[in-house]
Amino acid sequence: MKIKTSVRAGARIPQKATLGMVAAAAGVSPSTVSRILNGTAVVSPEKRAEVDKAIADLGFSPNPVARGLAGGRTLSVGVVTQSIDSPFYGGALSGIEDVLGMAGYSPLFVSGHWDAAEEARCINVLRSRCVDGIIVLTGRLSDQALRACAKTLPVVVTGRNLKAPGLFSLNFDNFEGARLATQHLLDLGHQRIAFITGEPGHPDADERLRGYRTAIESAAIAFDPALVVPGQYHEASGMKAVESLLQCGASFTAIFAANDQMAFGAALALDRHGLHVPVDVSLVGFDDLAAAAYSIPPLSTIHQPSVELGRLAASAMLQLLVGKKPTIVMPVPSLVARSSSRALV
Repeated sequence: MKIKTSVRAGARIPQKATLGMVAAAAGVSPSTVSRILNGTAVVSPEKRAEVDKAIADLGFSPNPVARGLAGGRTLSVGVVTQSIDSPFYGGALSGIEDVLGMAGYSPLFVSGHWDAAEEARCINVLRSRCVDGIIVLTGRLSDQALRACAKTLPVVVTGRNLKAPGLFSLNFDNFEGARLATQHLLDLGHQRIAFITGEPGHPDADERLRGYRTAIESAAIAFDPALVVPGQYHEASGMKAVESLLQCGASFTAIFAANDQMAFGAALALDRHGLHVPVDVSLVGFDDLAAAAYSIPPLSTIHQPSVELGRLAASAMLQLLVGKKPTIVMPVPSLVARSSSRALV
């Protein structure tokens, strides 16, 4: 039985573009093109643009399987986040995907759900997929577990100050961010400032509490434990915290929430009790989520660039993968003052 083919006799089959063709069109060596694709080349922006143009003009598509076999790699990086639907971590995942994609790597995302045992299971799953490295976004894995993982795979972890061979950590200055947020409210004349914490035991939550307390005590105001209420970094916990403050009869003119999501919940709880932001209570968050600028009123907050965090973590991973010591530095915290905070009258 003969099988019909759609290719006409004598028709030319378009030649698939090769790496060598790209190199010739851009006027560089094939090895330079390869290093640019892997994200390891040090070339001028003009030369990189010429290679990008040649790739686009020729329709060149790298073969990730062949590249991986040639280098002994799968060209994939495992990413352990805590919640894929989190507004903050979603931004970080986007930044990771952008940087890894430009270097020809594919991220594999898994969620640890703030549970050390689940995070350990995620690590094992990623190992079984033969990833080339693992990025851990904060989480509850012990420092010892992360060091052990780094003995066999490059590891980048955020939210820690941790050093070990094969491991690089990125940590935002949560203490300074919280101090700035609290100082902003103090400068506006507020002295009774309630604080909604993050989950106890999280390094970032502990540092934000320390920053709040340091600012309060530096202003010669006695620290009042009754104004500190627990939260869990989601909107419902912010609502619950405000309900607790009001039920206890606590006196306060401002609230600093340890993240924007809790601040959103706090604002709703205040509104349900007939209290308006910022007329009755000033409100400050932490993270500067995209929604913060569009809340009613727009939320004053500490800018923590989640997308940039992801980009930096991915860049550090690419450097580890080529045997370099990362030189990545996190941006410093900054206050974004909007309409949710105002001077005490």
